[in-house]
Amino acid sequence: MLADMRPTLVPVVLLPLLLLTACSAGTNGNGAASPSSASPSSSSSPSSPDSGPSSGATGPDENAMTITVDPGDGAQPAVYTLGCAPSPEGTLPDPAAACAHLQGLDDPFAAVPADALCSGQYGGPQTAHITGRWAGQPVDLTLSRTDGCHISQWDRLGPLLPGPVG
Repeated sequence: MLADMRPTLVPVVLLPLLLLTACSAGTNGNGAASPSSASPSSSSSPSSPDSGPSSGATGPDENAMTITVDPGDGAQPAVYTLGCAPSPEGTLPDPAAACAHLQGLDDPFAAVPADALCSGQYGGPQTAHITGRWAGQPVDLTLSRTDGCHISQWDRLGPLLPGPVG
């Protein structure tokens, strides 16, 4: 009977040992990460009081972005910059209004959900691409005016997208 149990007994005994070995890899034996396993960019913890978007502190790159607006008529796209910390600045026509507008929006750079039902209207050939950071989070958003949802998204970002539309 013991001979019949050996094939299943070996994996049952070895599996916990393998898991313990894998879990202890990269630690110094007491559960702390060994110096060689810590990455240089992890020097500040996410729970430190002066880091993260919820702390209220904003660094110069935490709310900075580049906005490229293509009028869609063959003209060269216009490129603008916007920085909102420590004070509004950039090449947008009114950086202070753009920063104030963005601060008043919940999740200003959310993409249109893939399952959104959008009206079949066309708002024009304009496109825009916004890259950078907002509230410490990366921003990489492409905008268009190809249907009702995207027109609404464009209009919602108002002062960030200067120039004629429609």
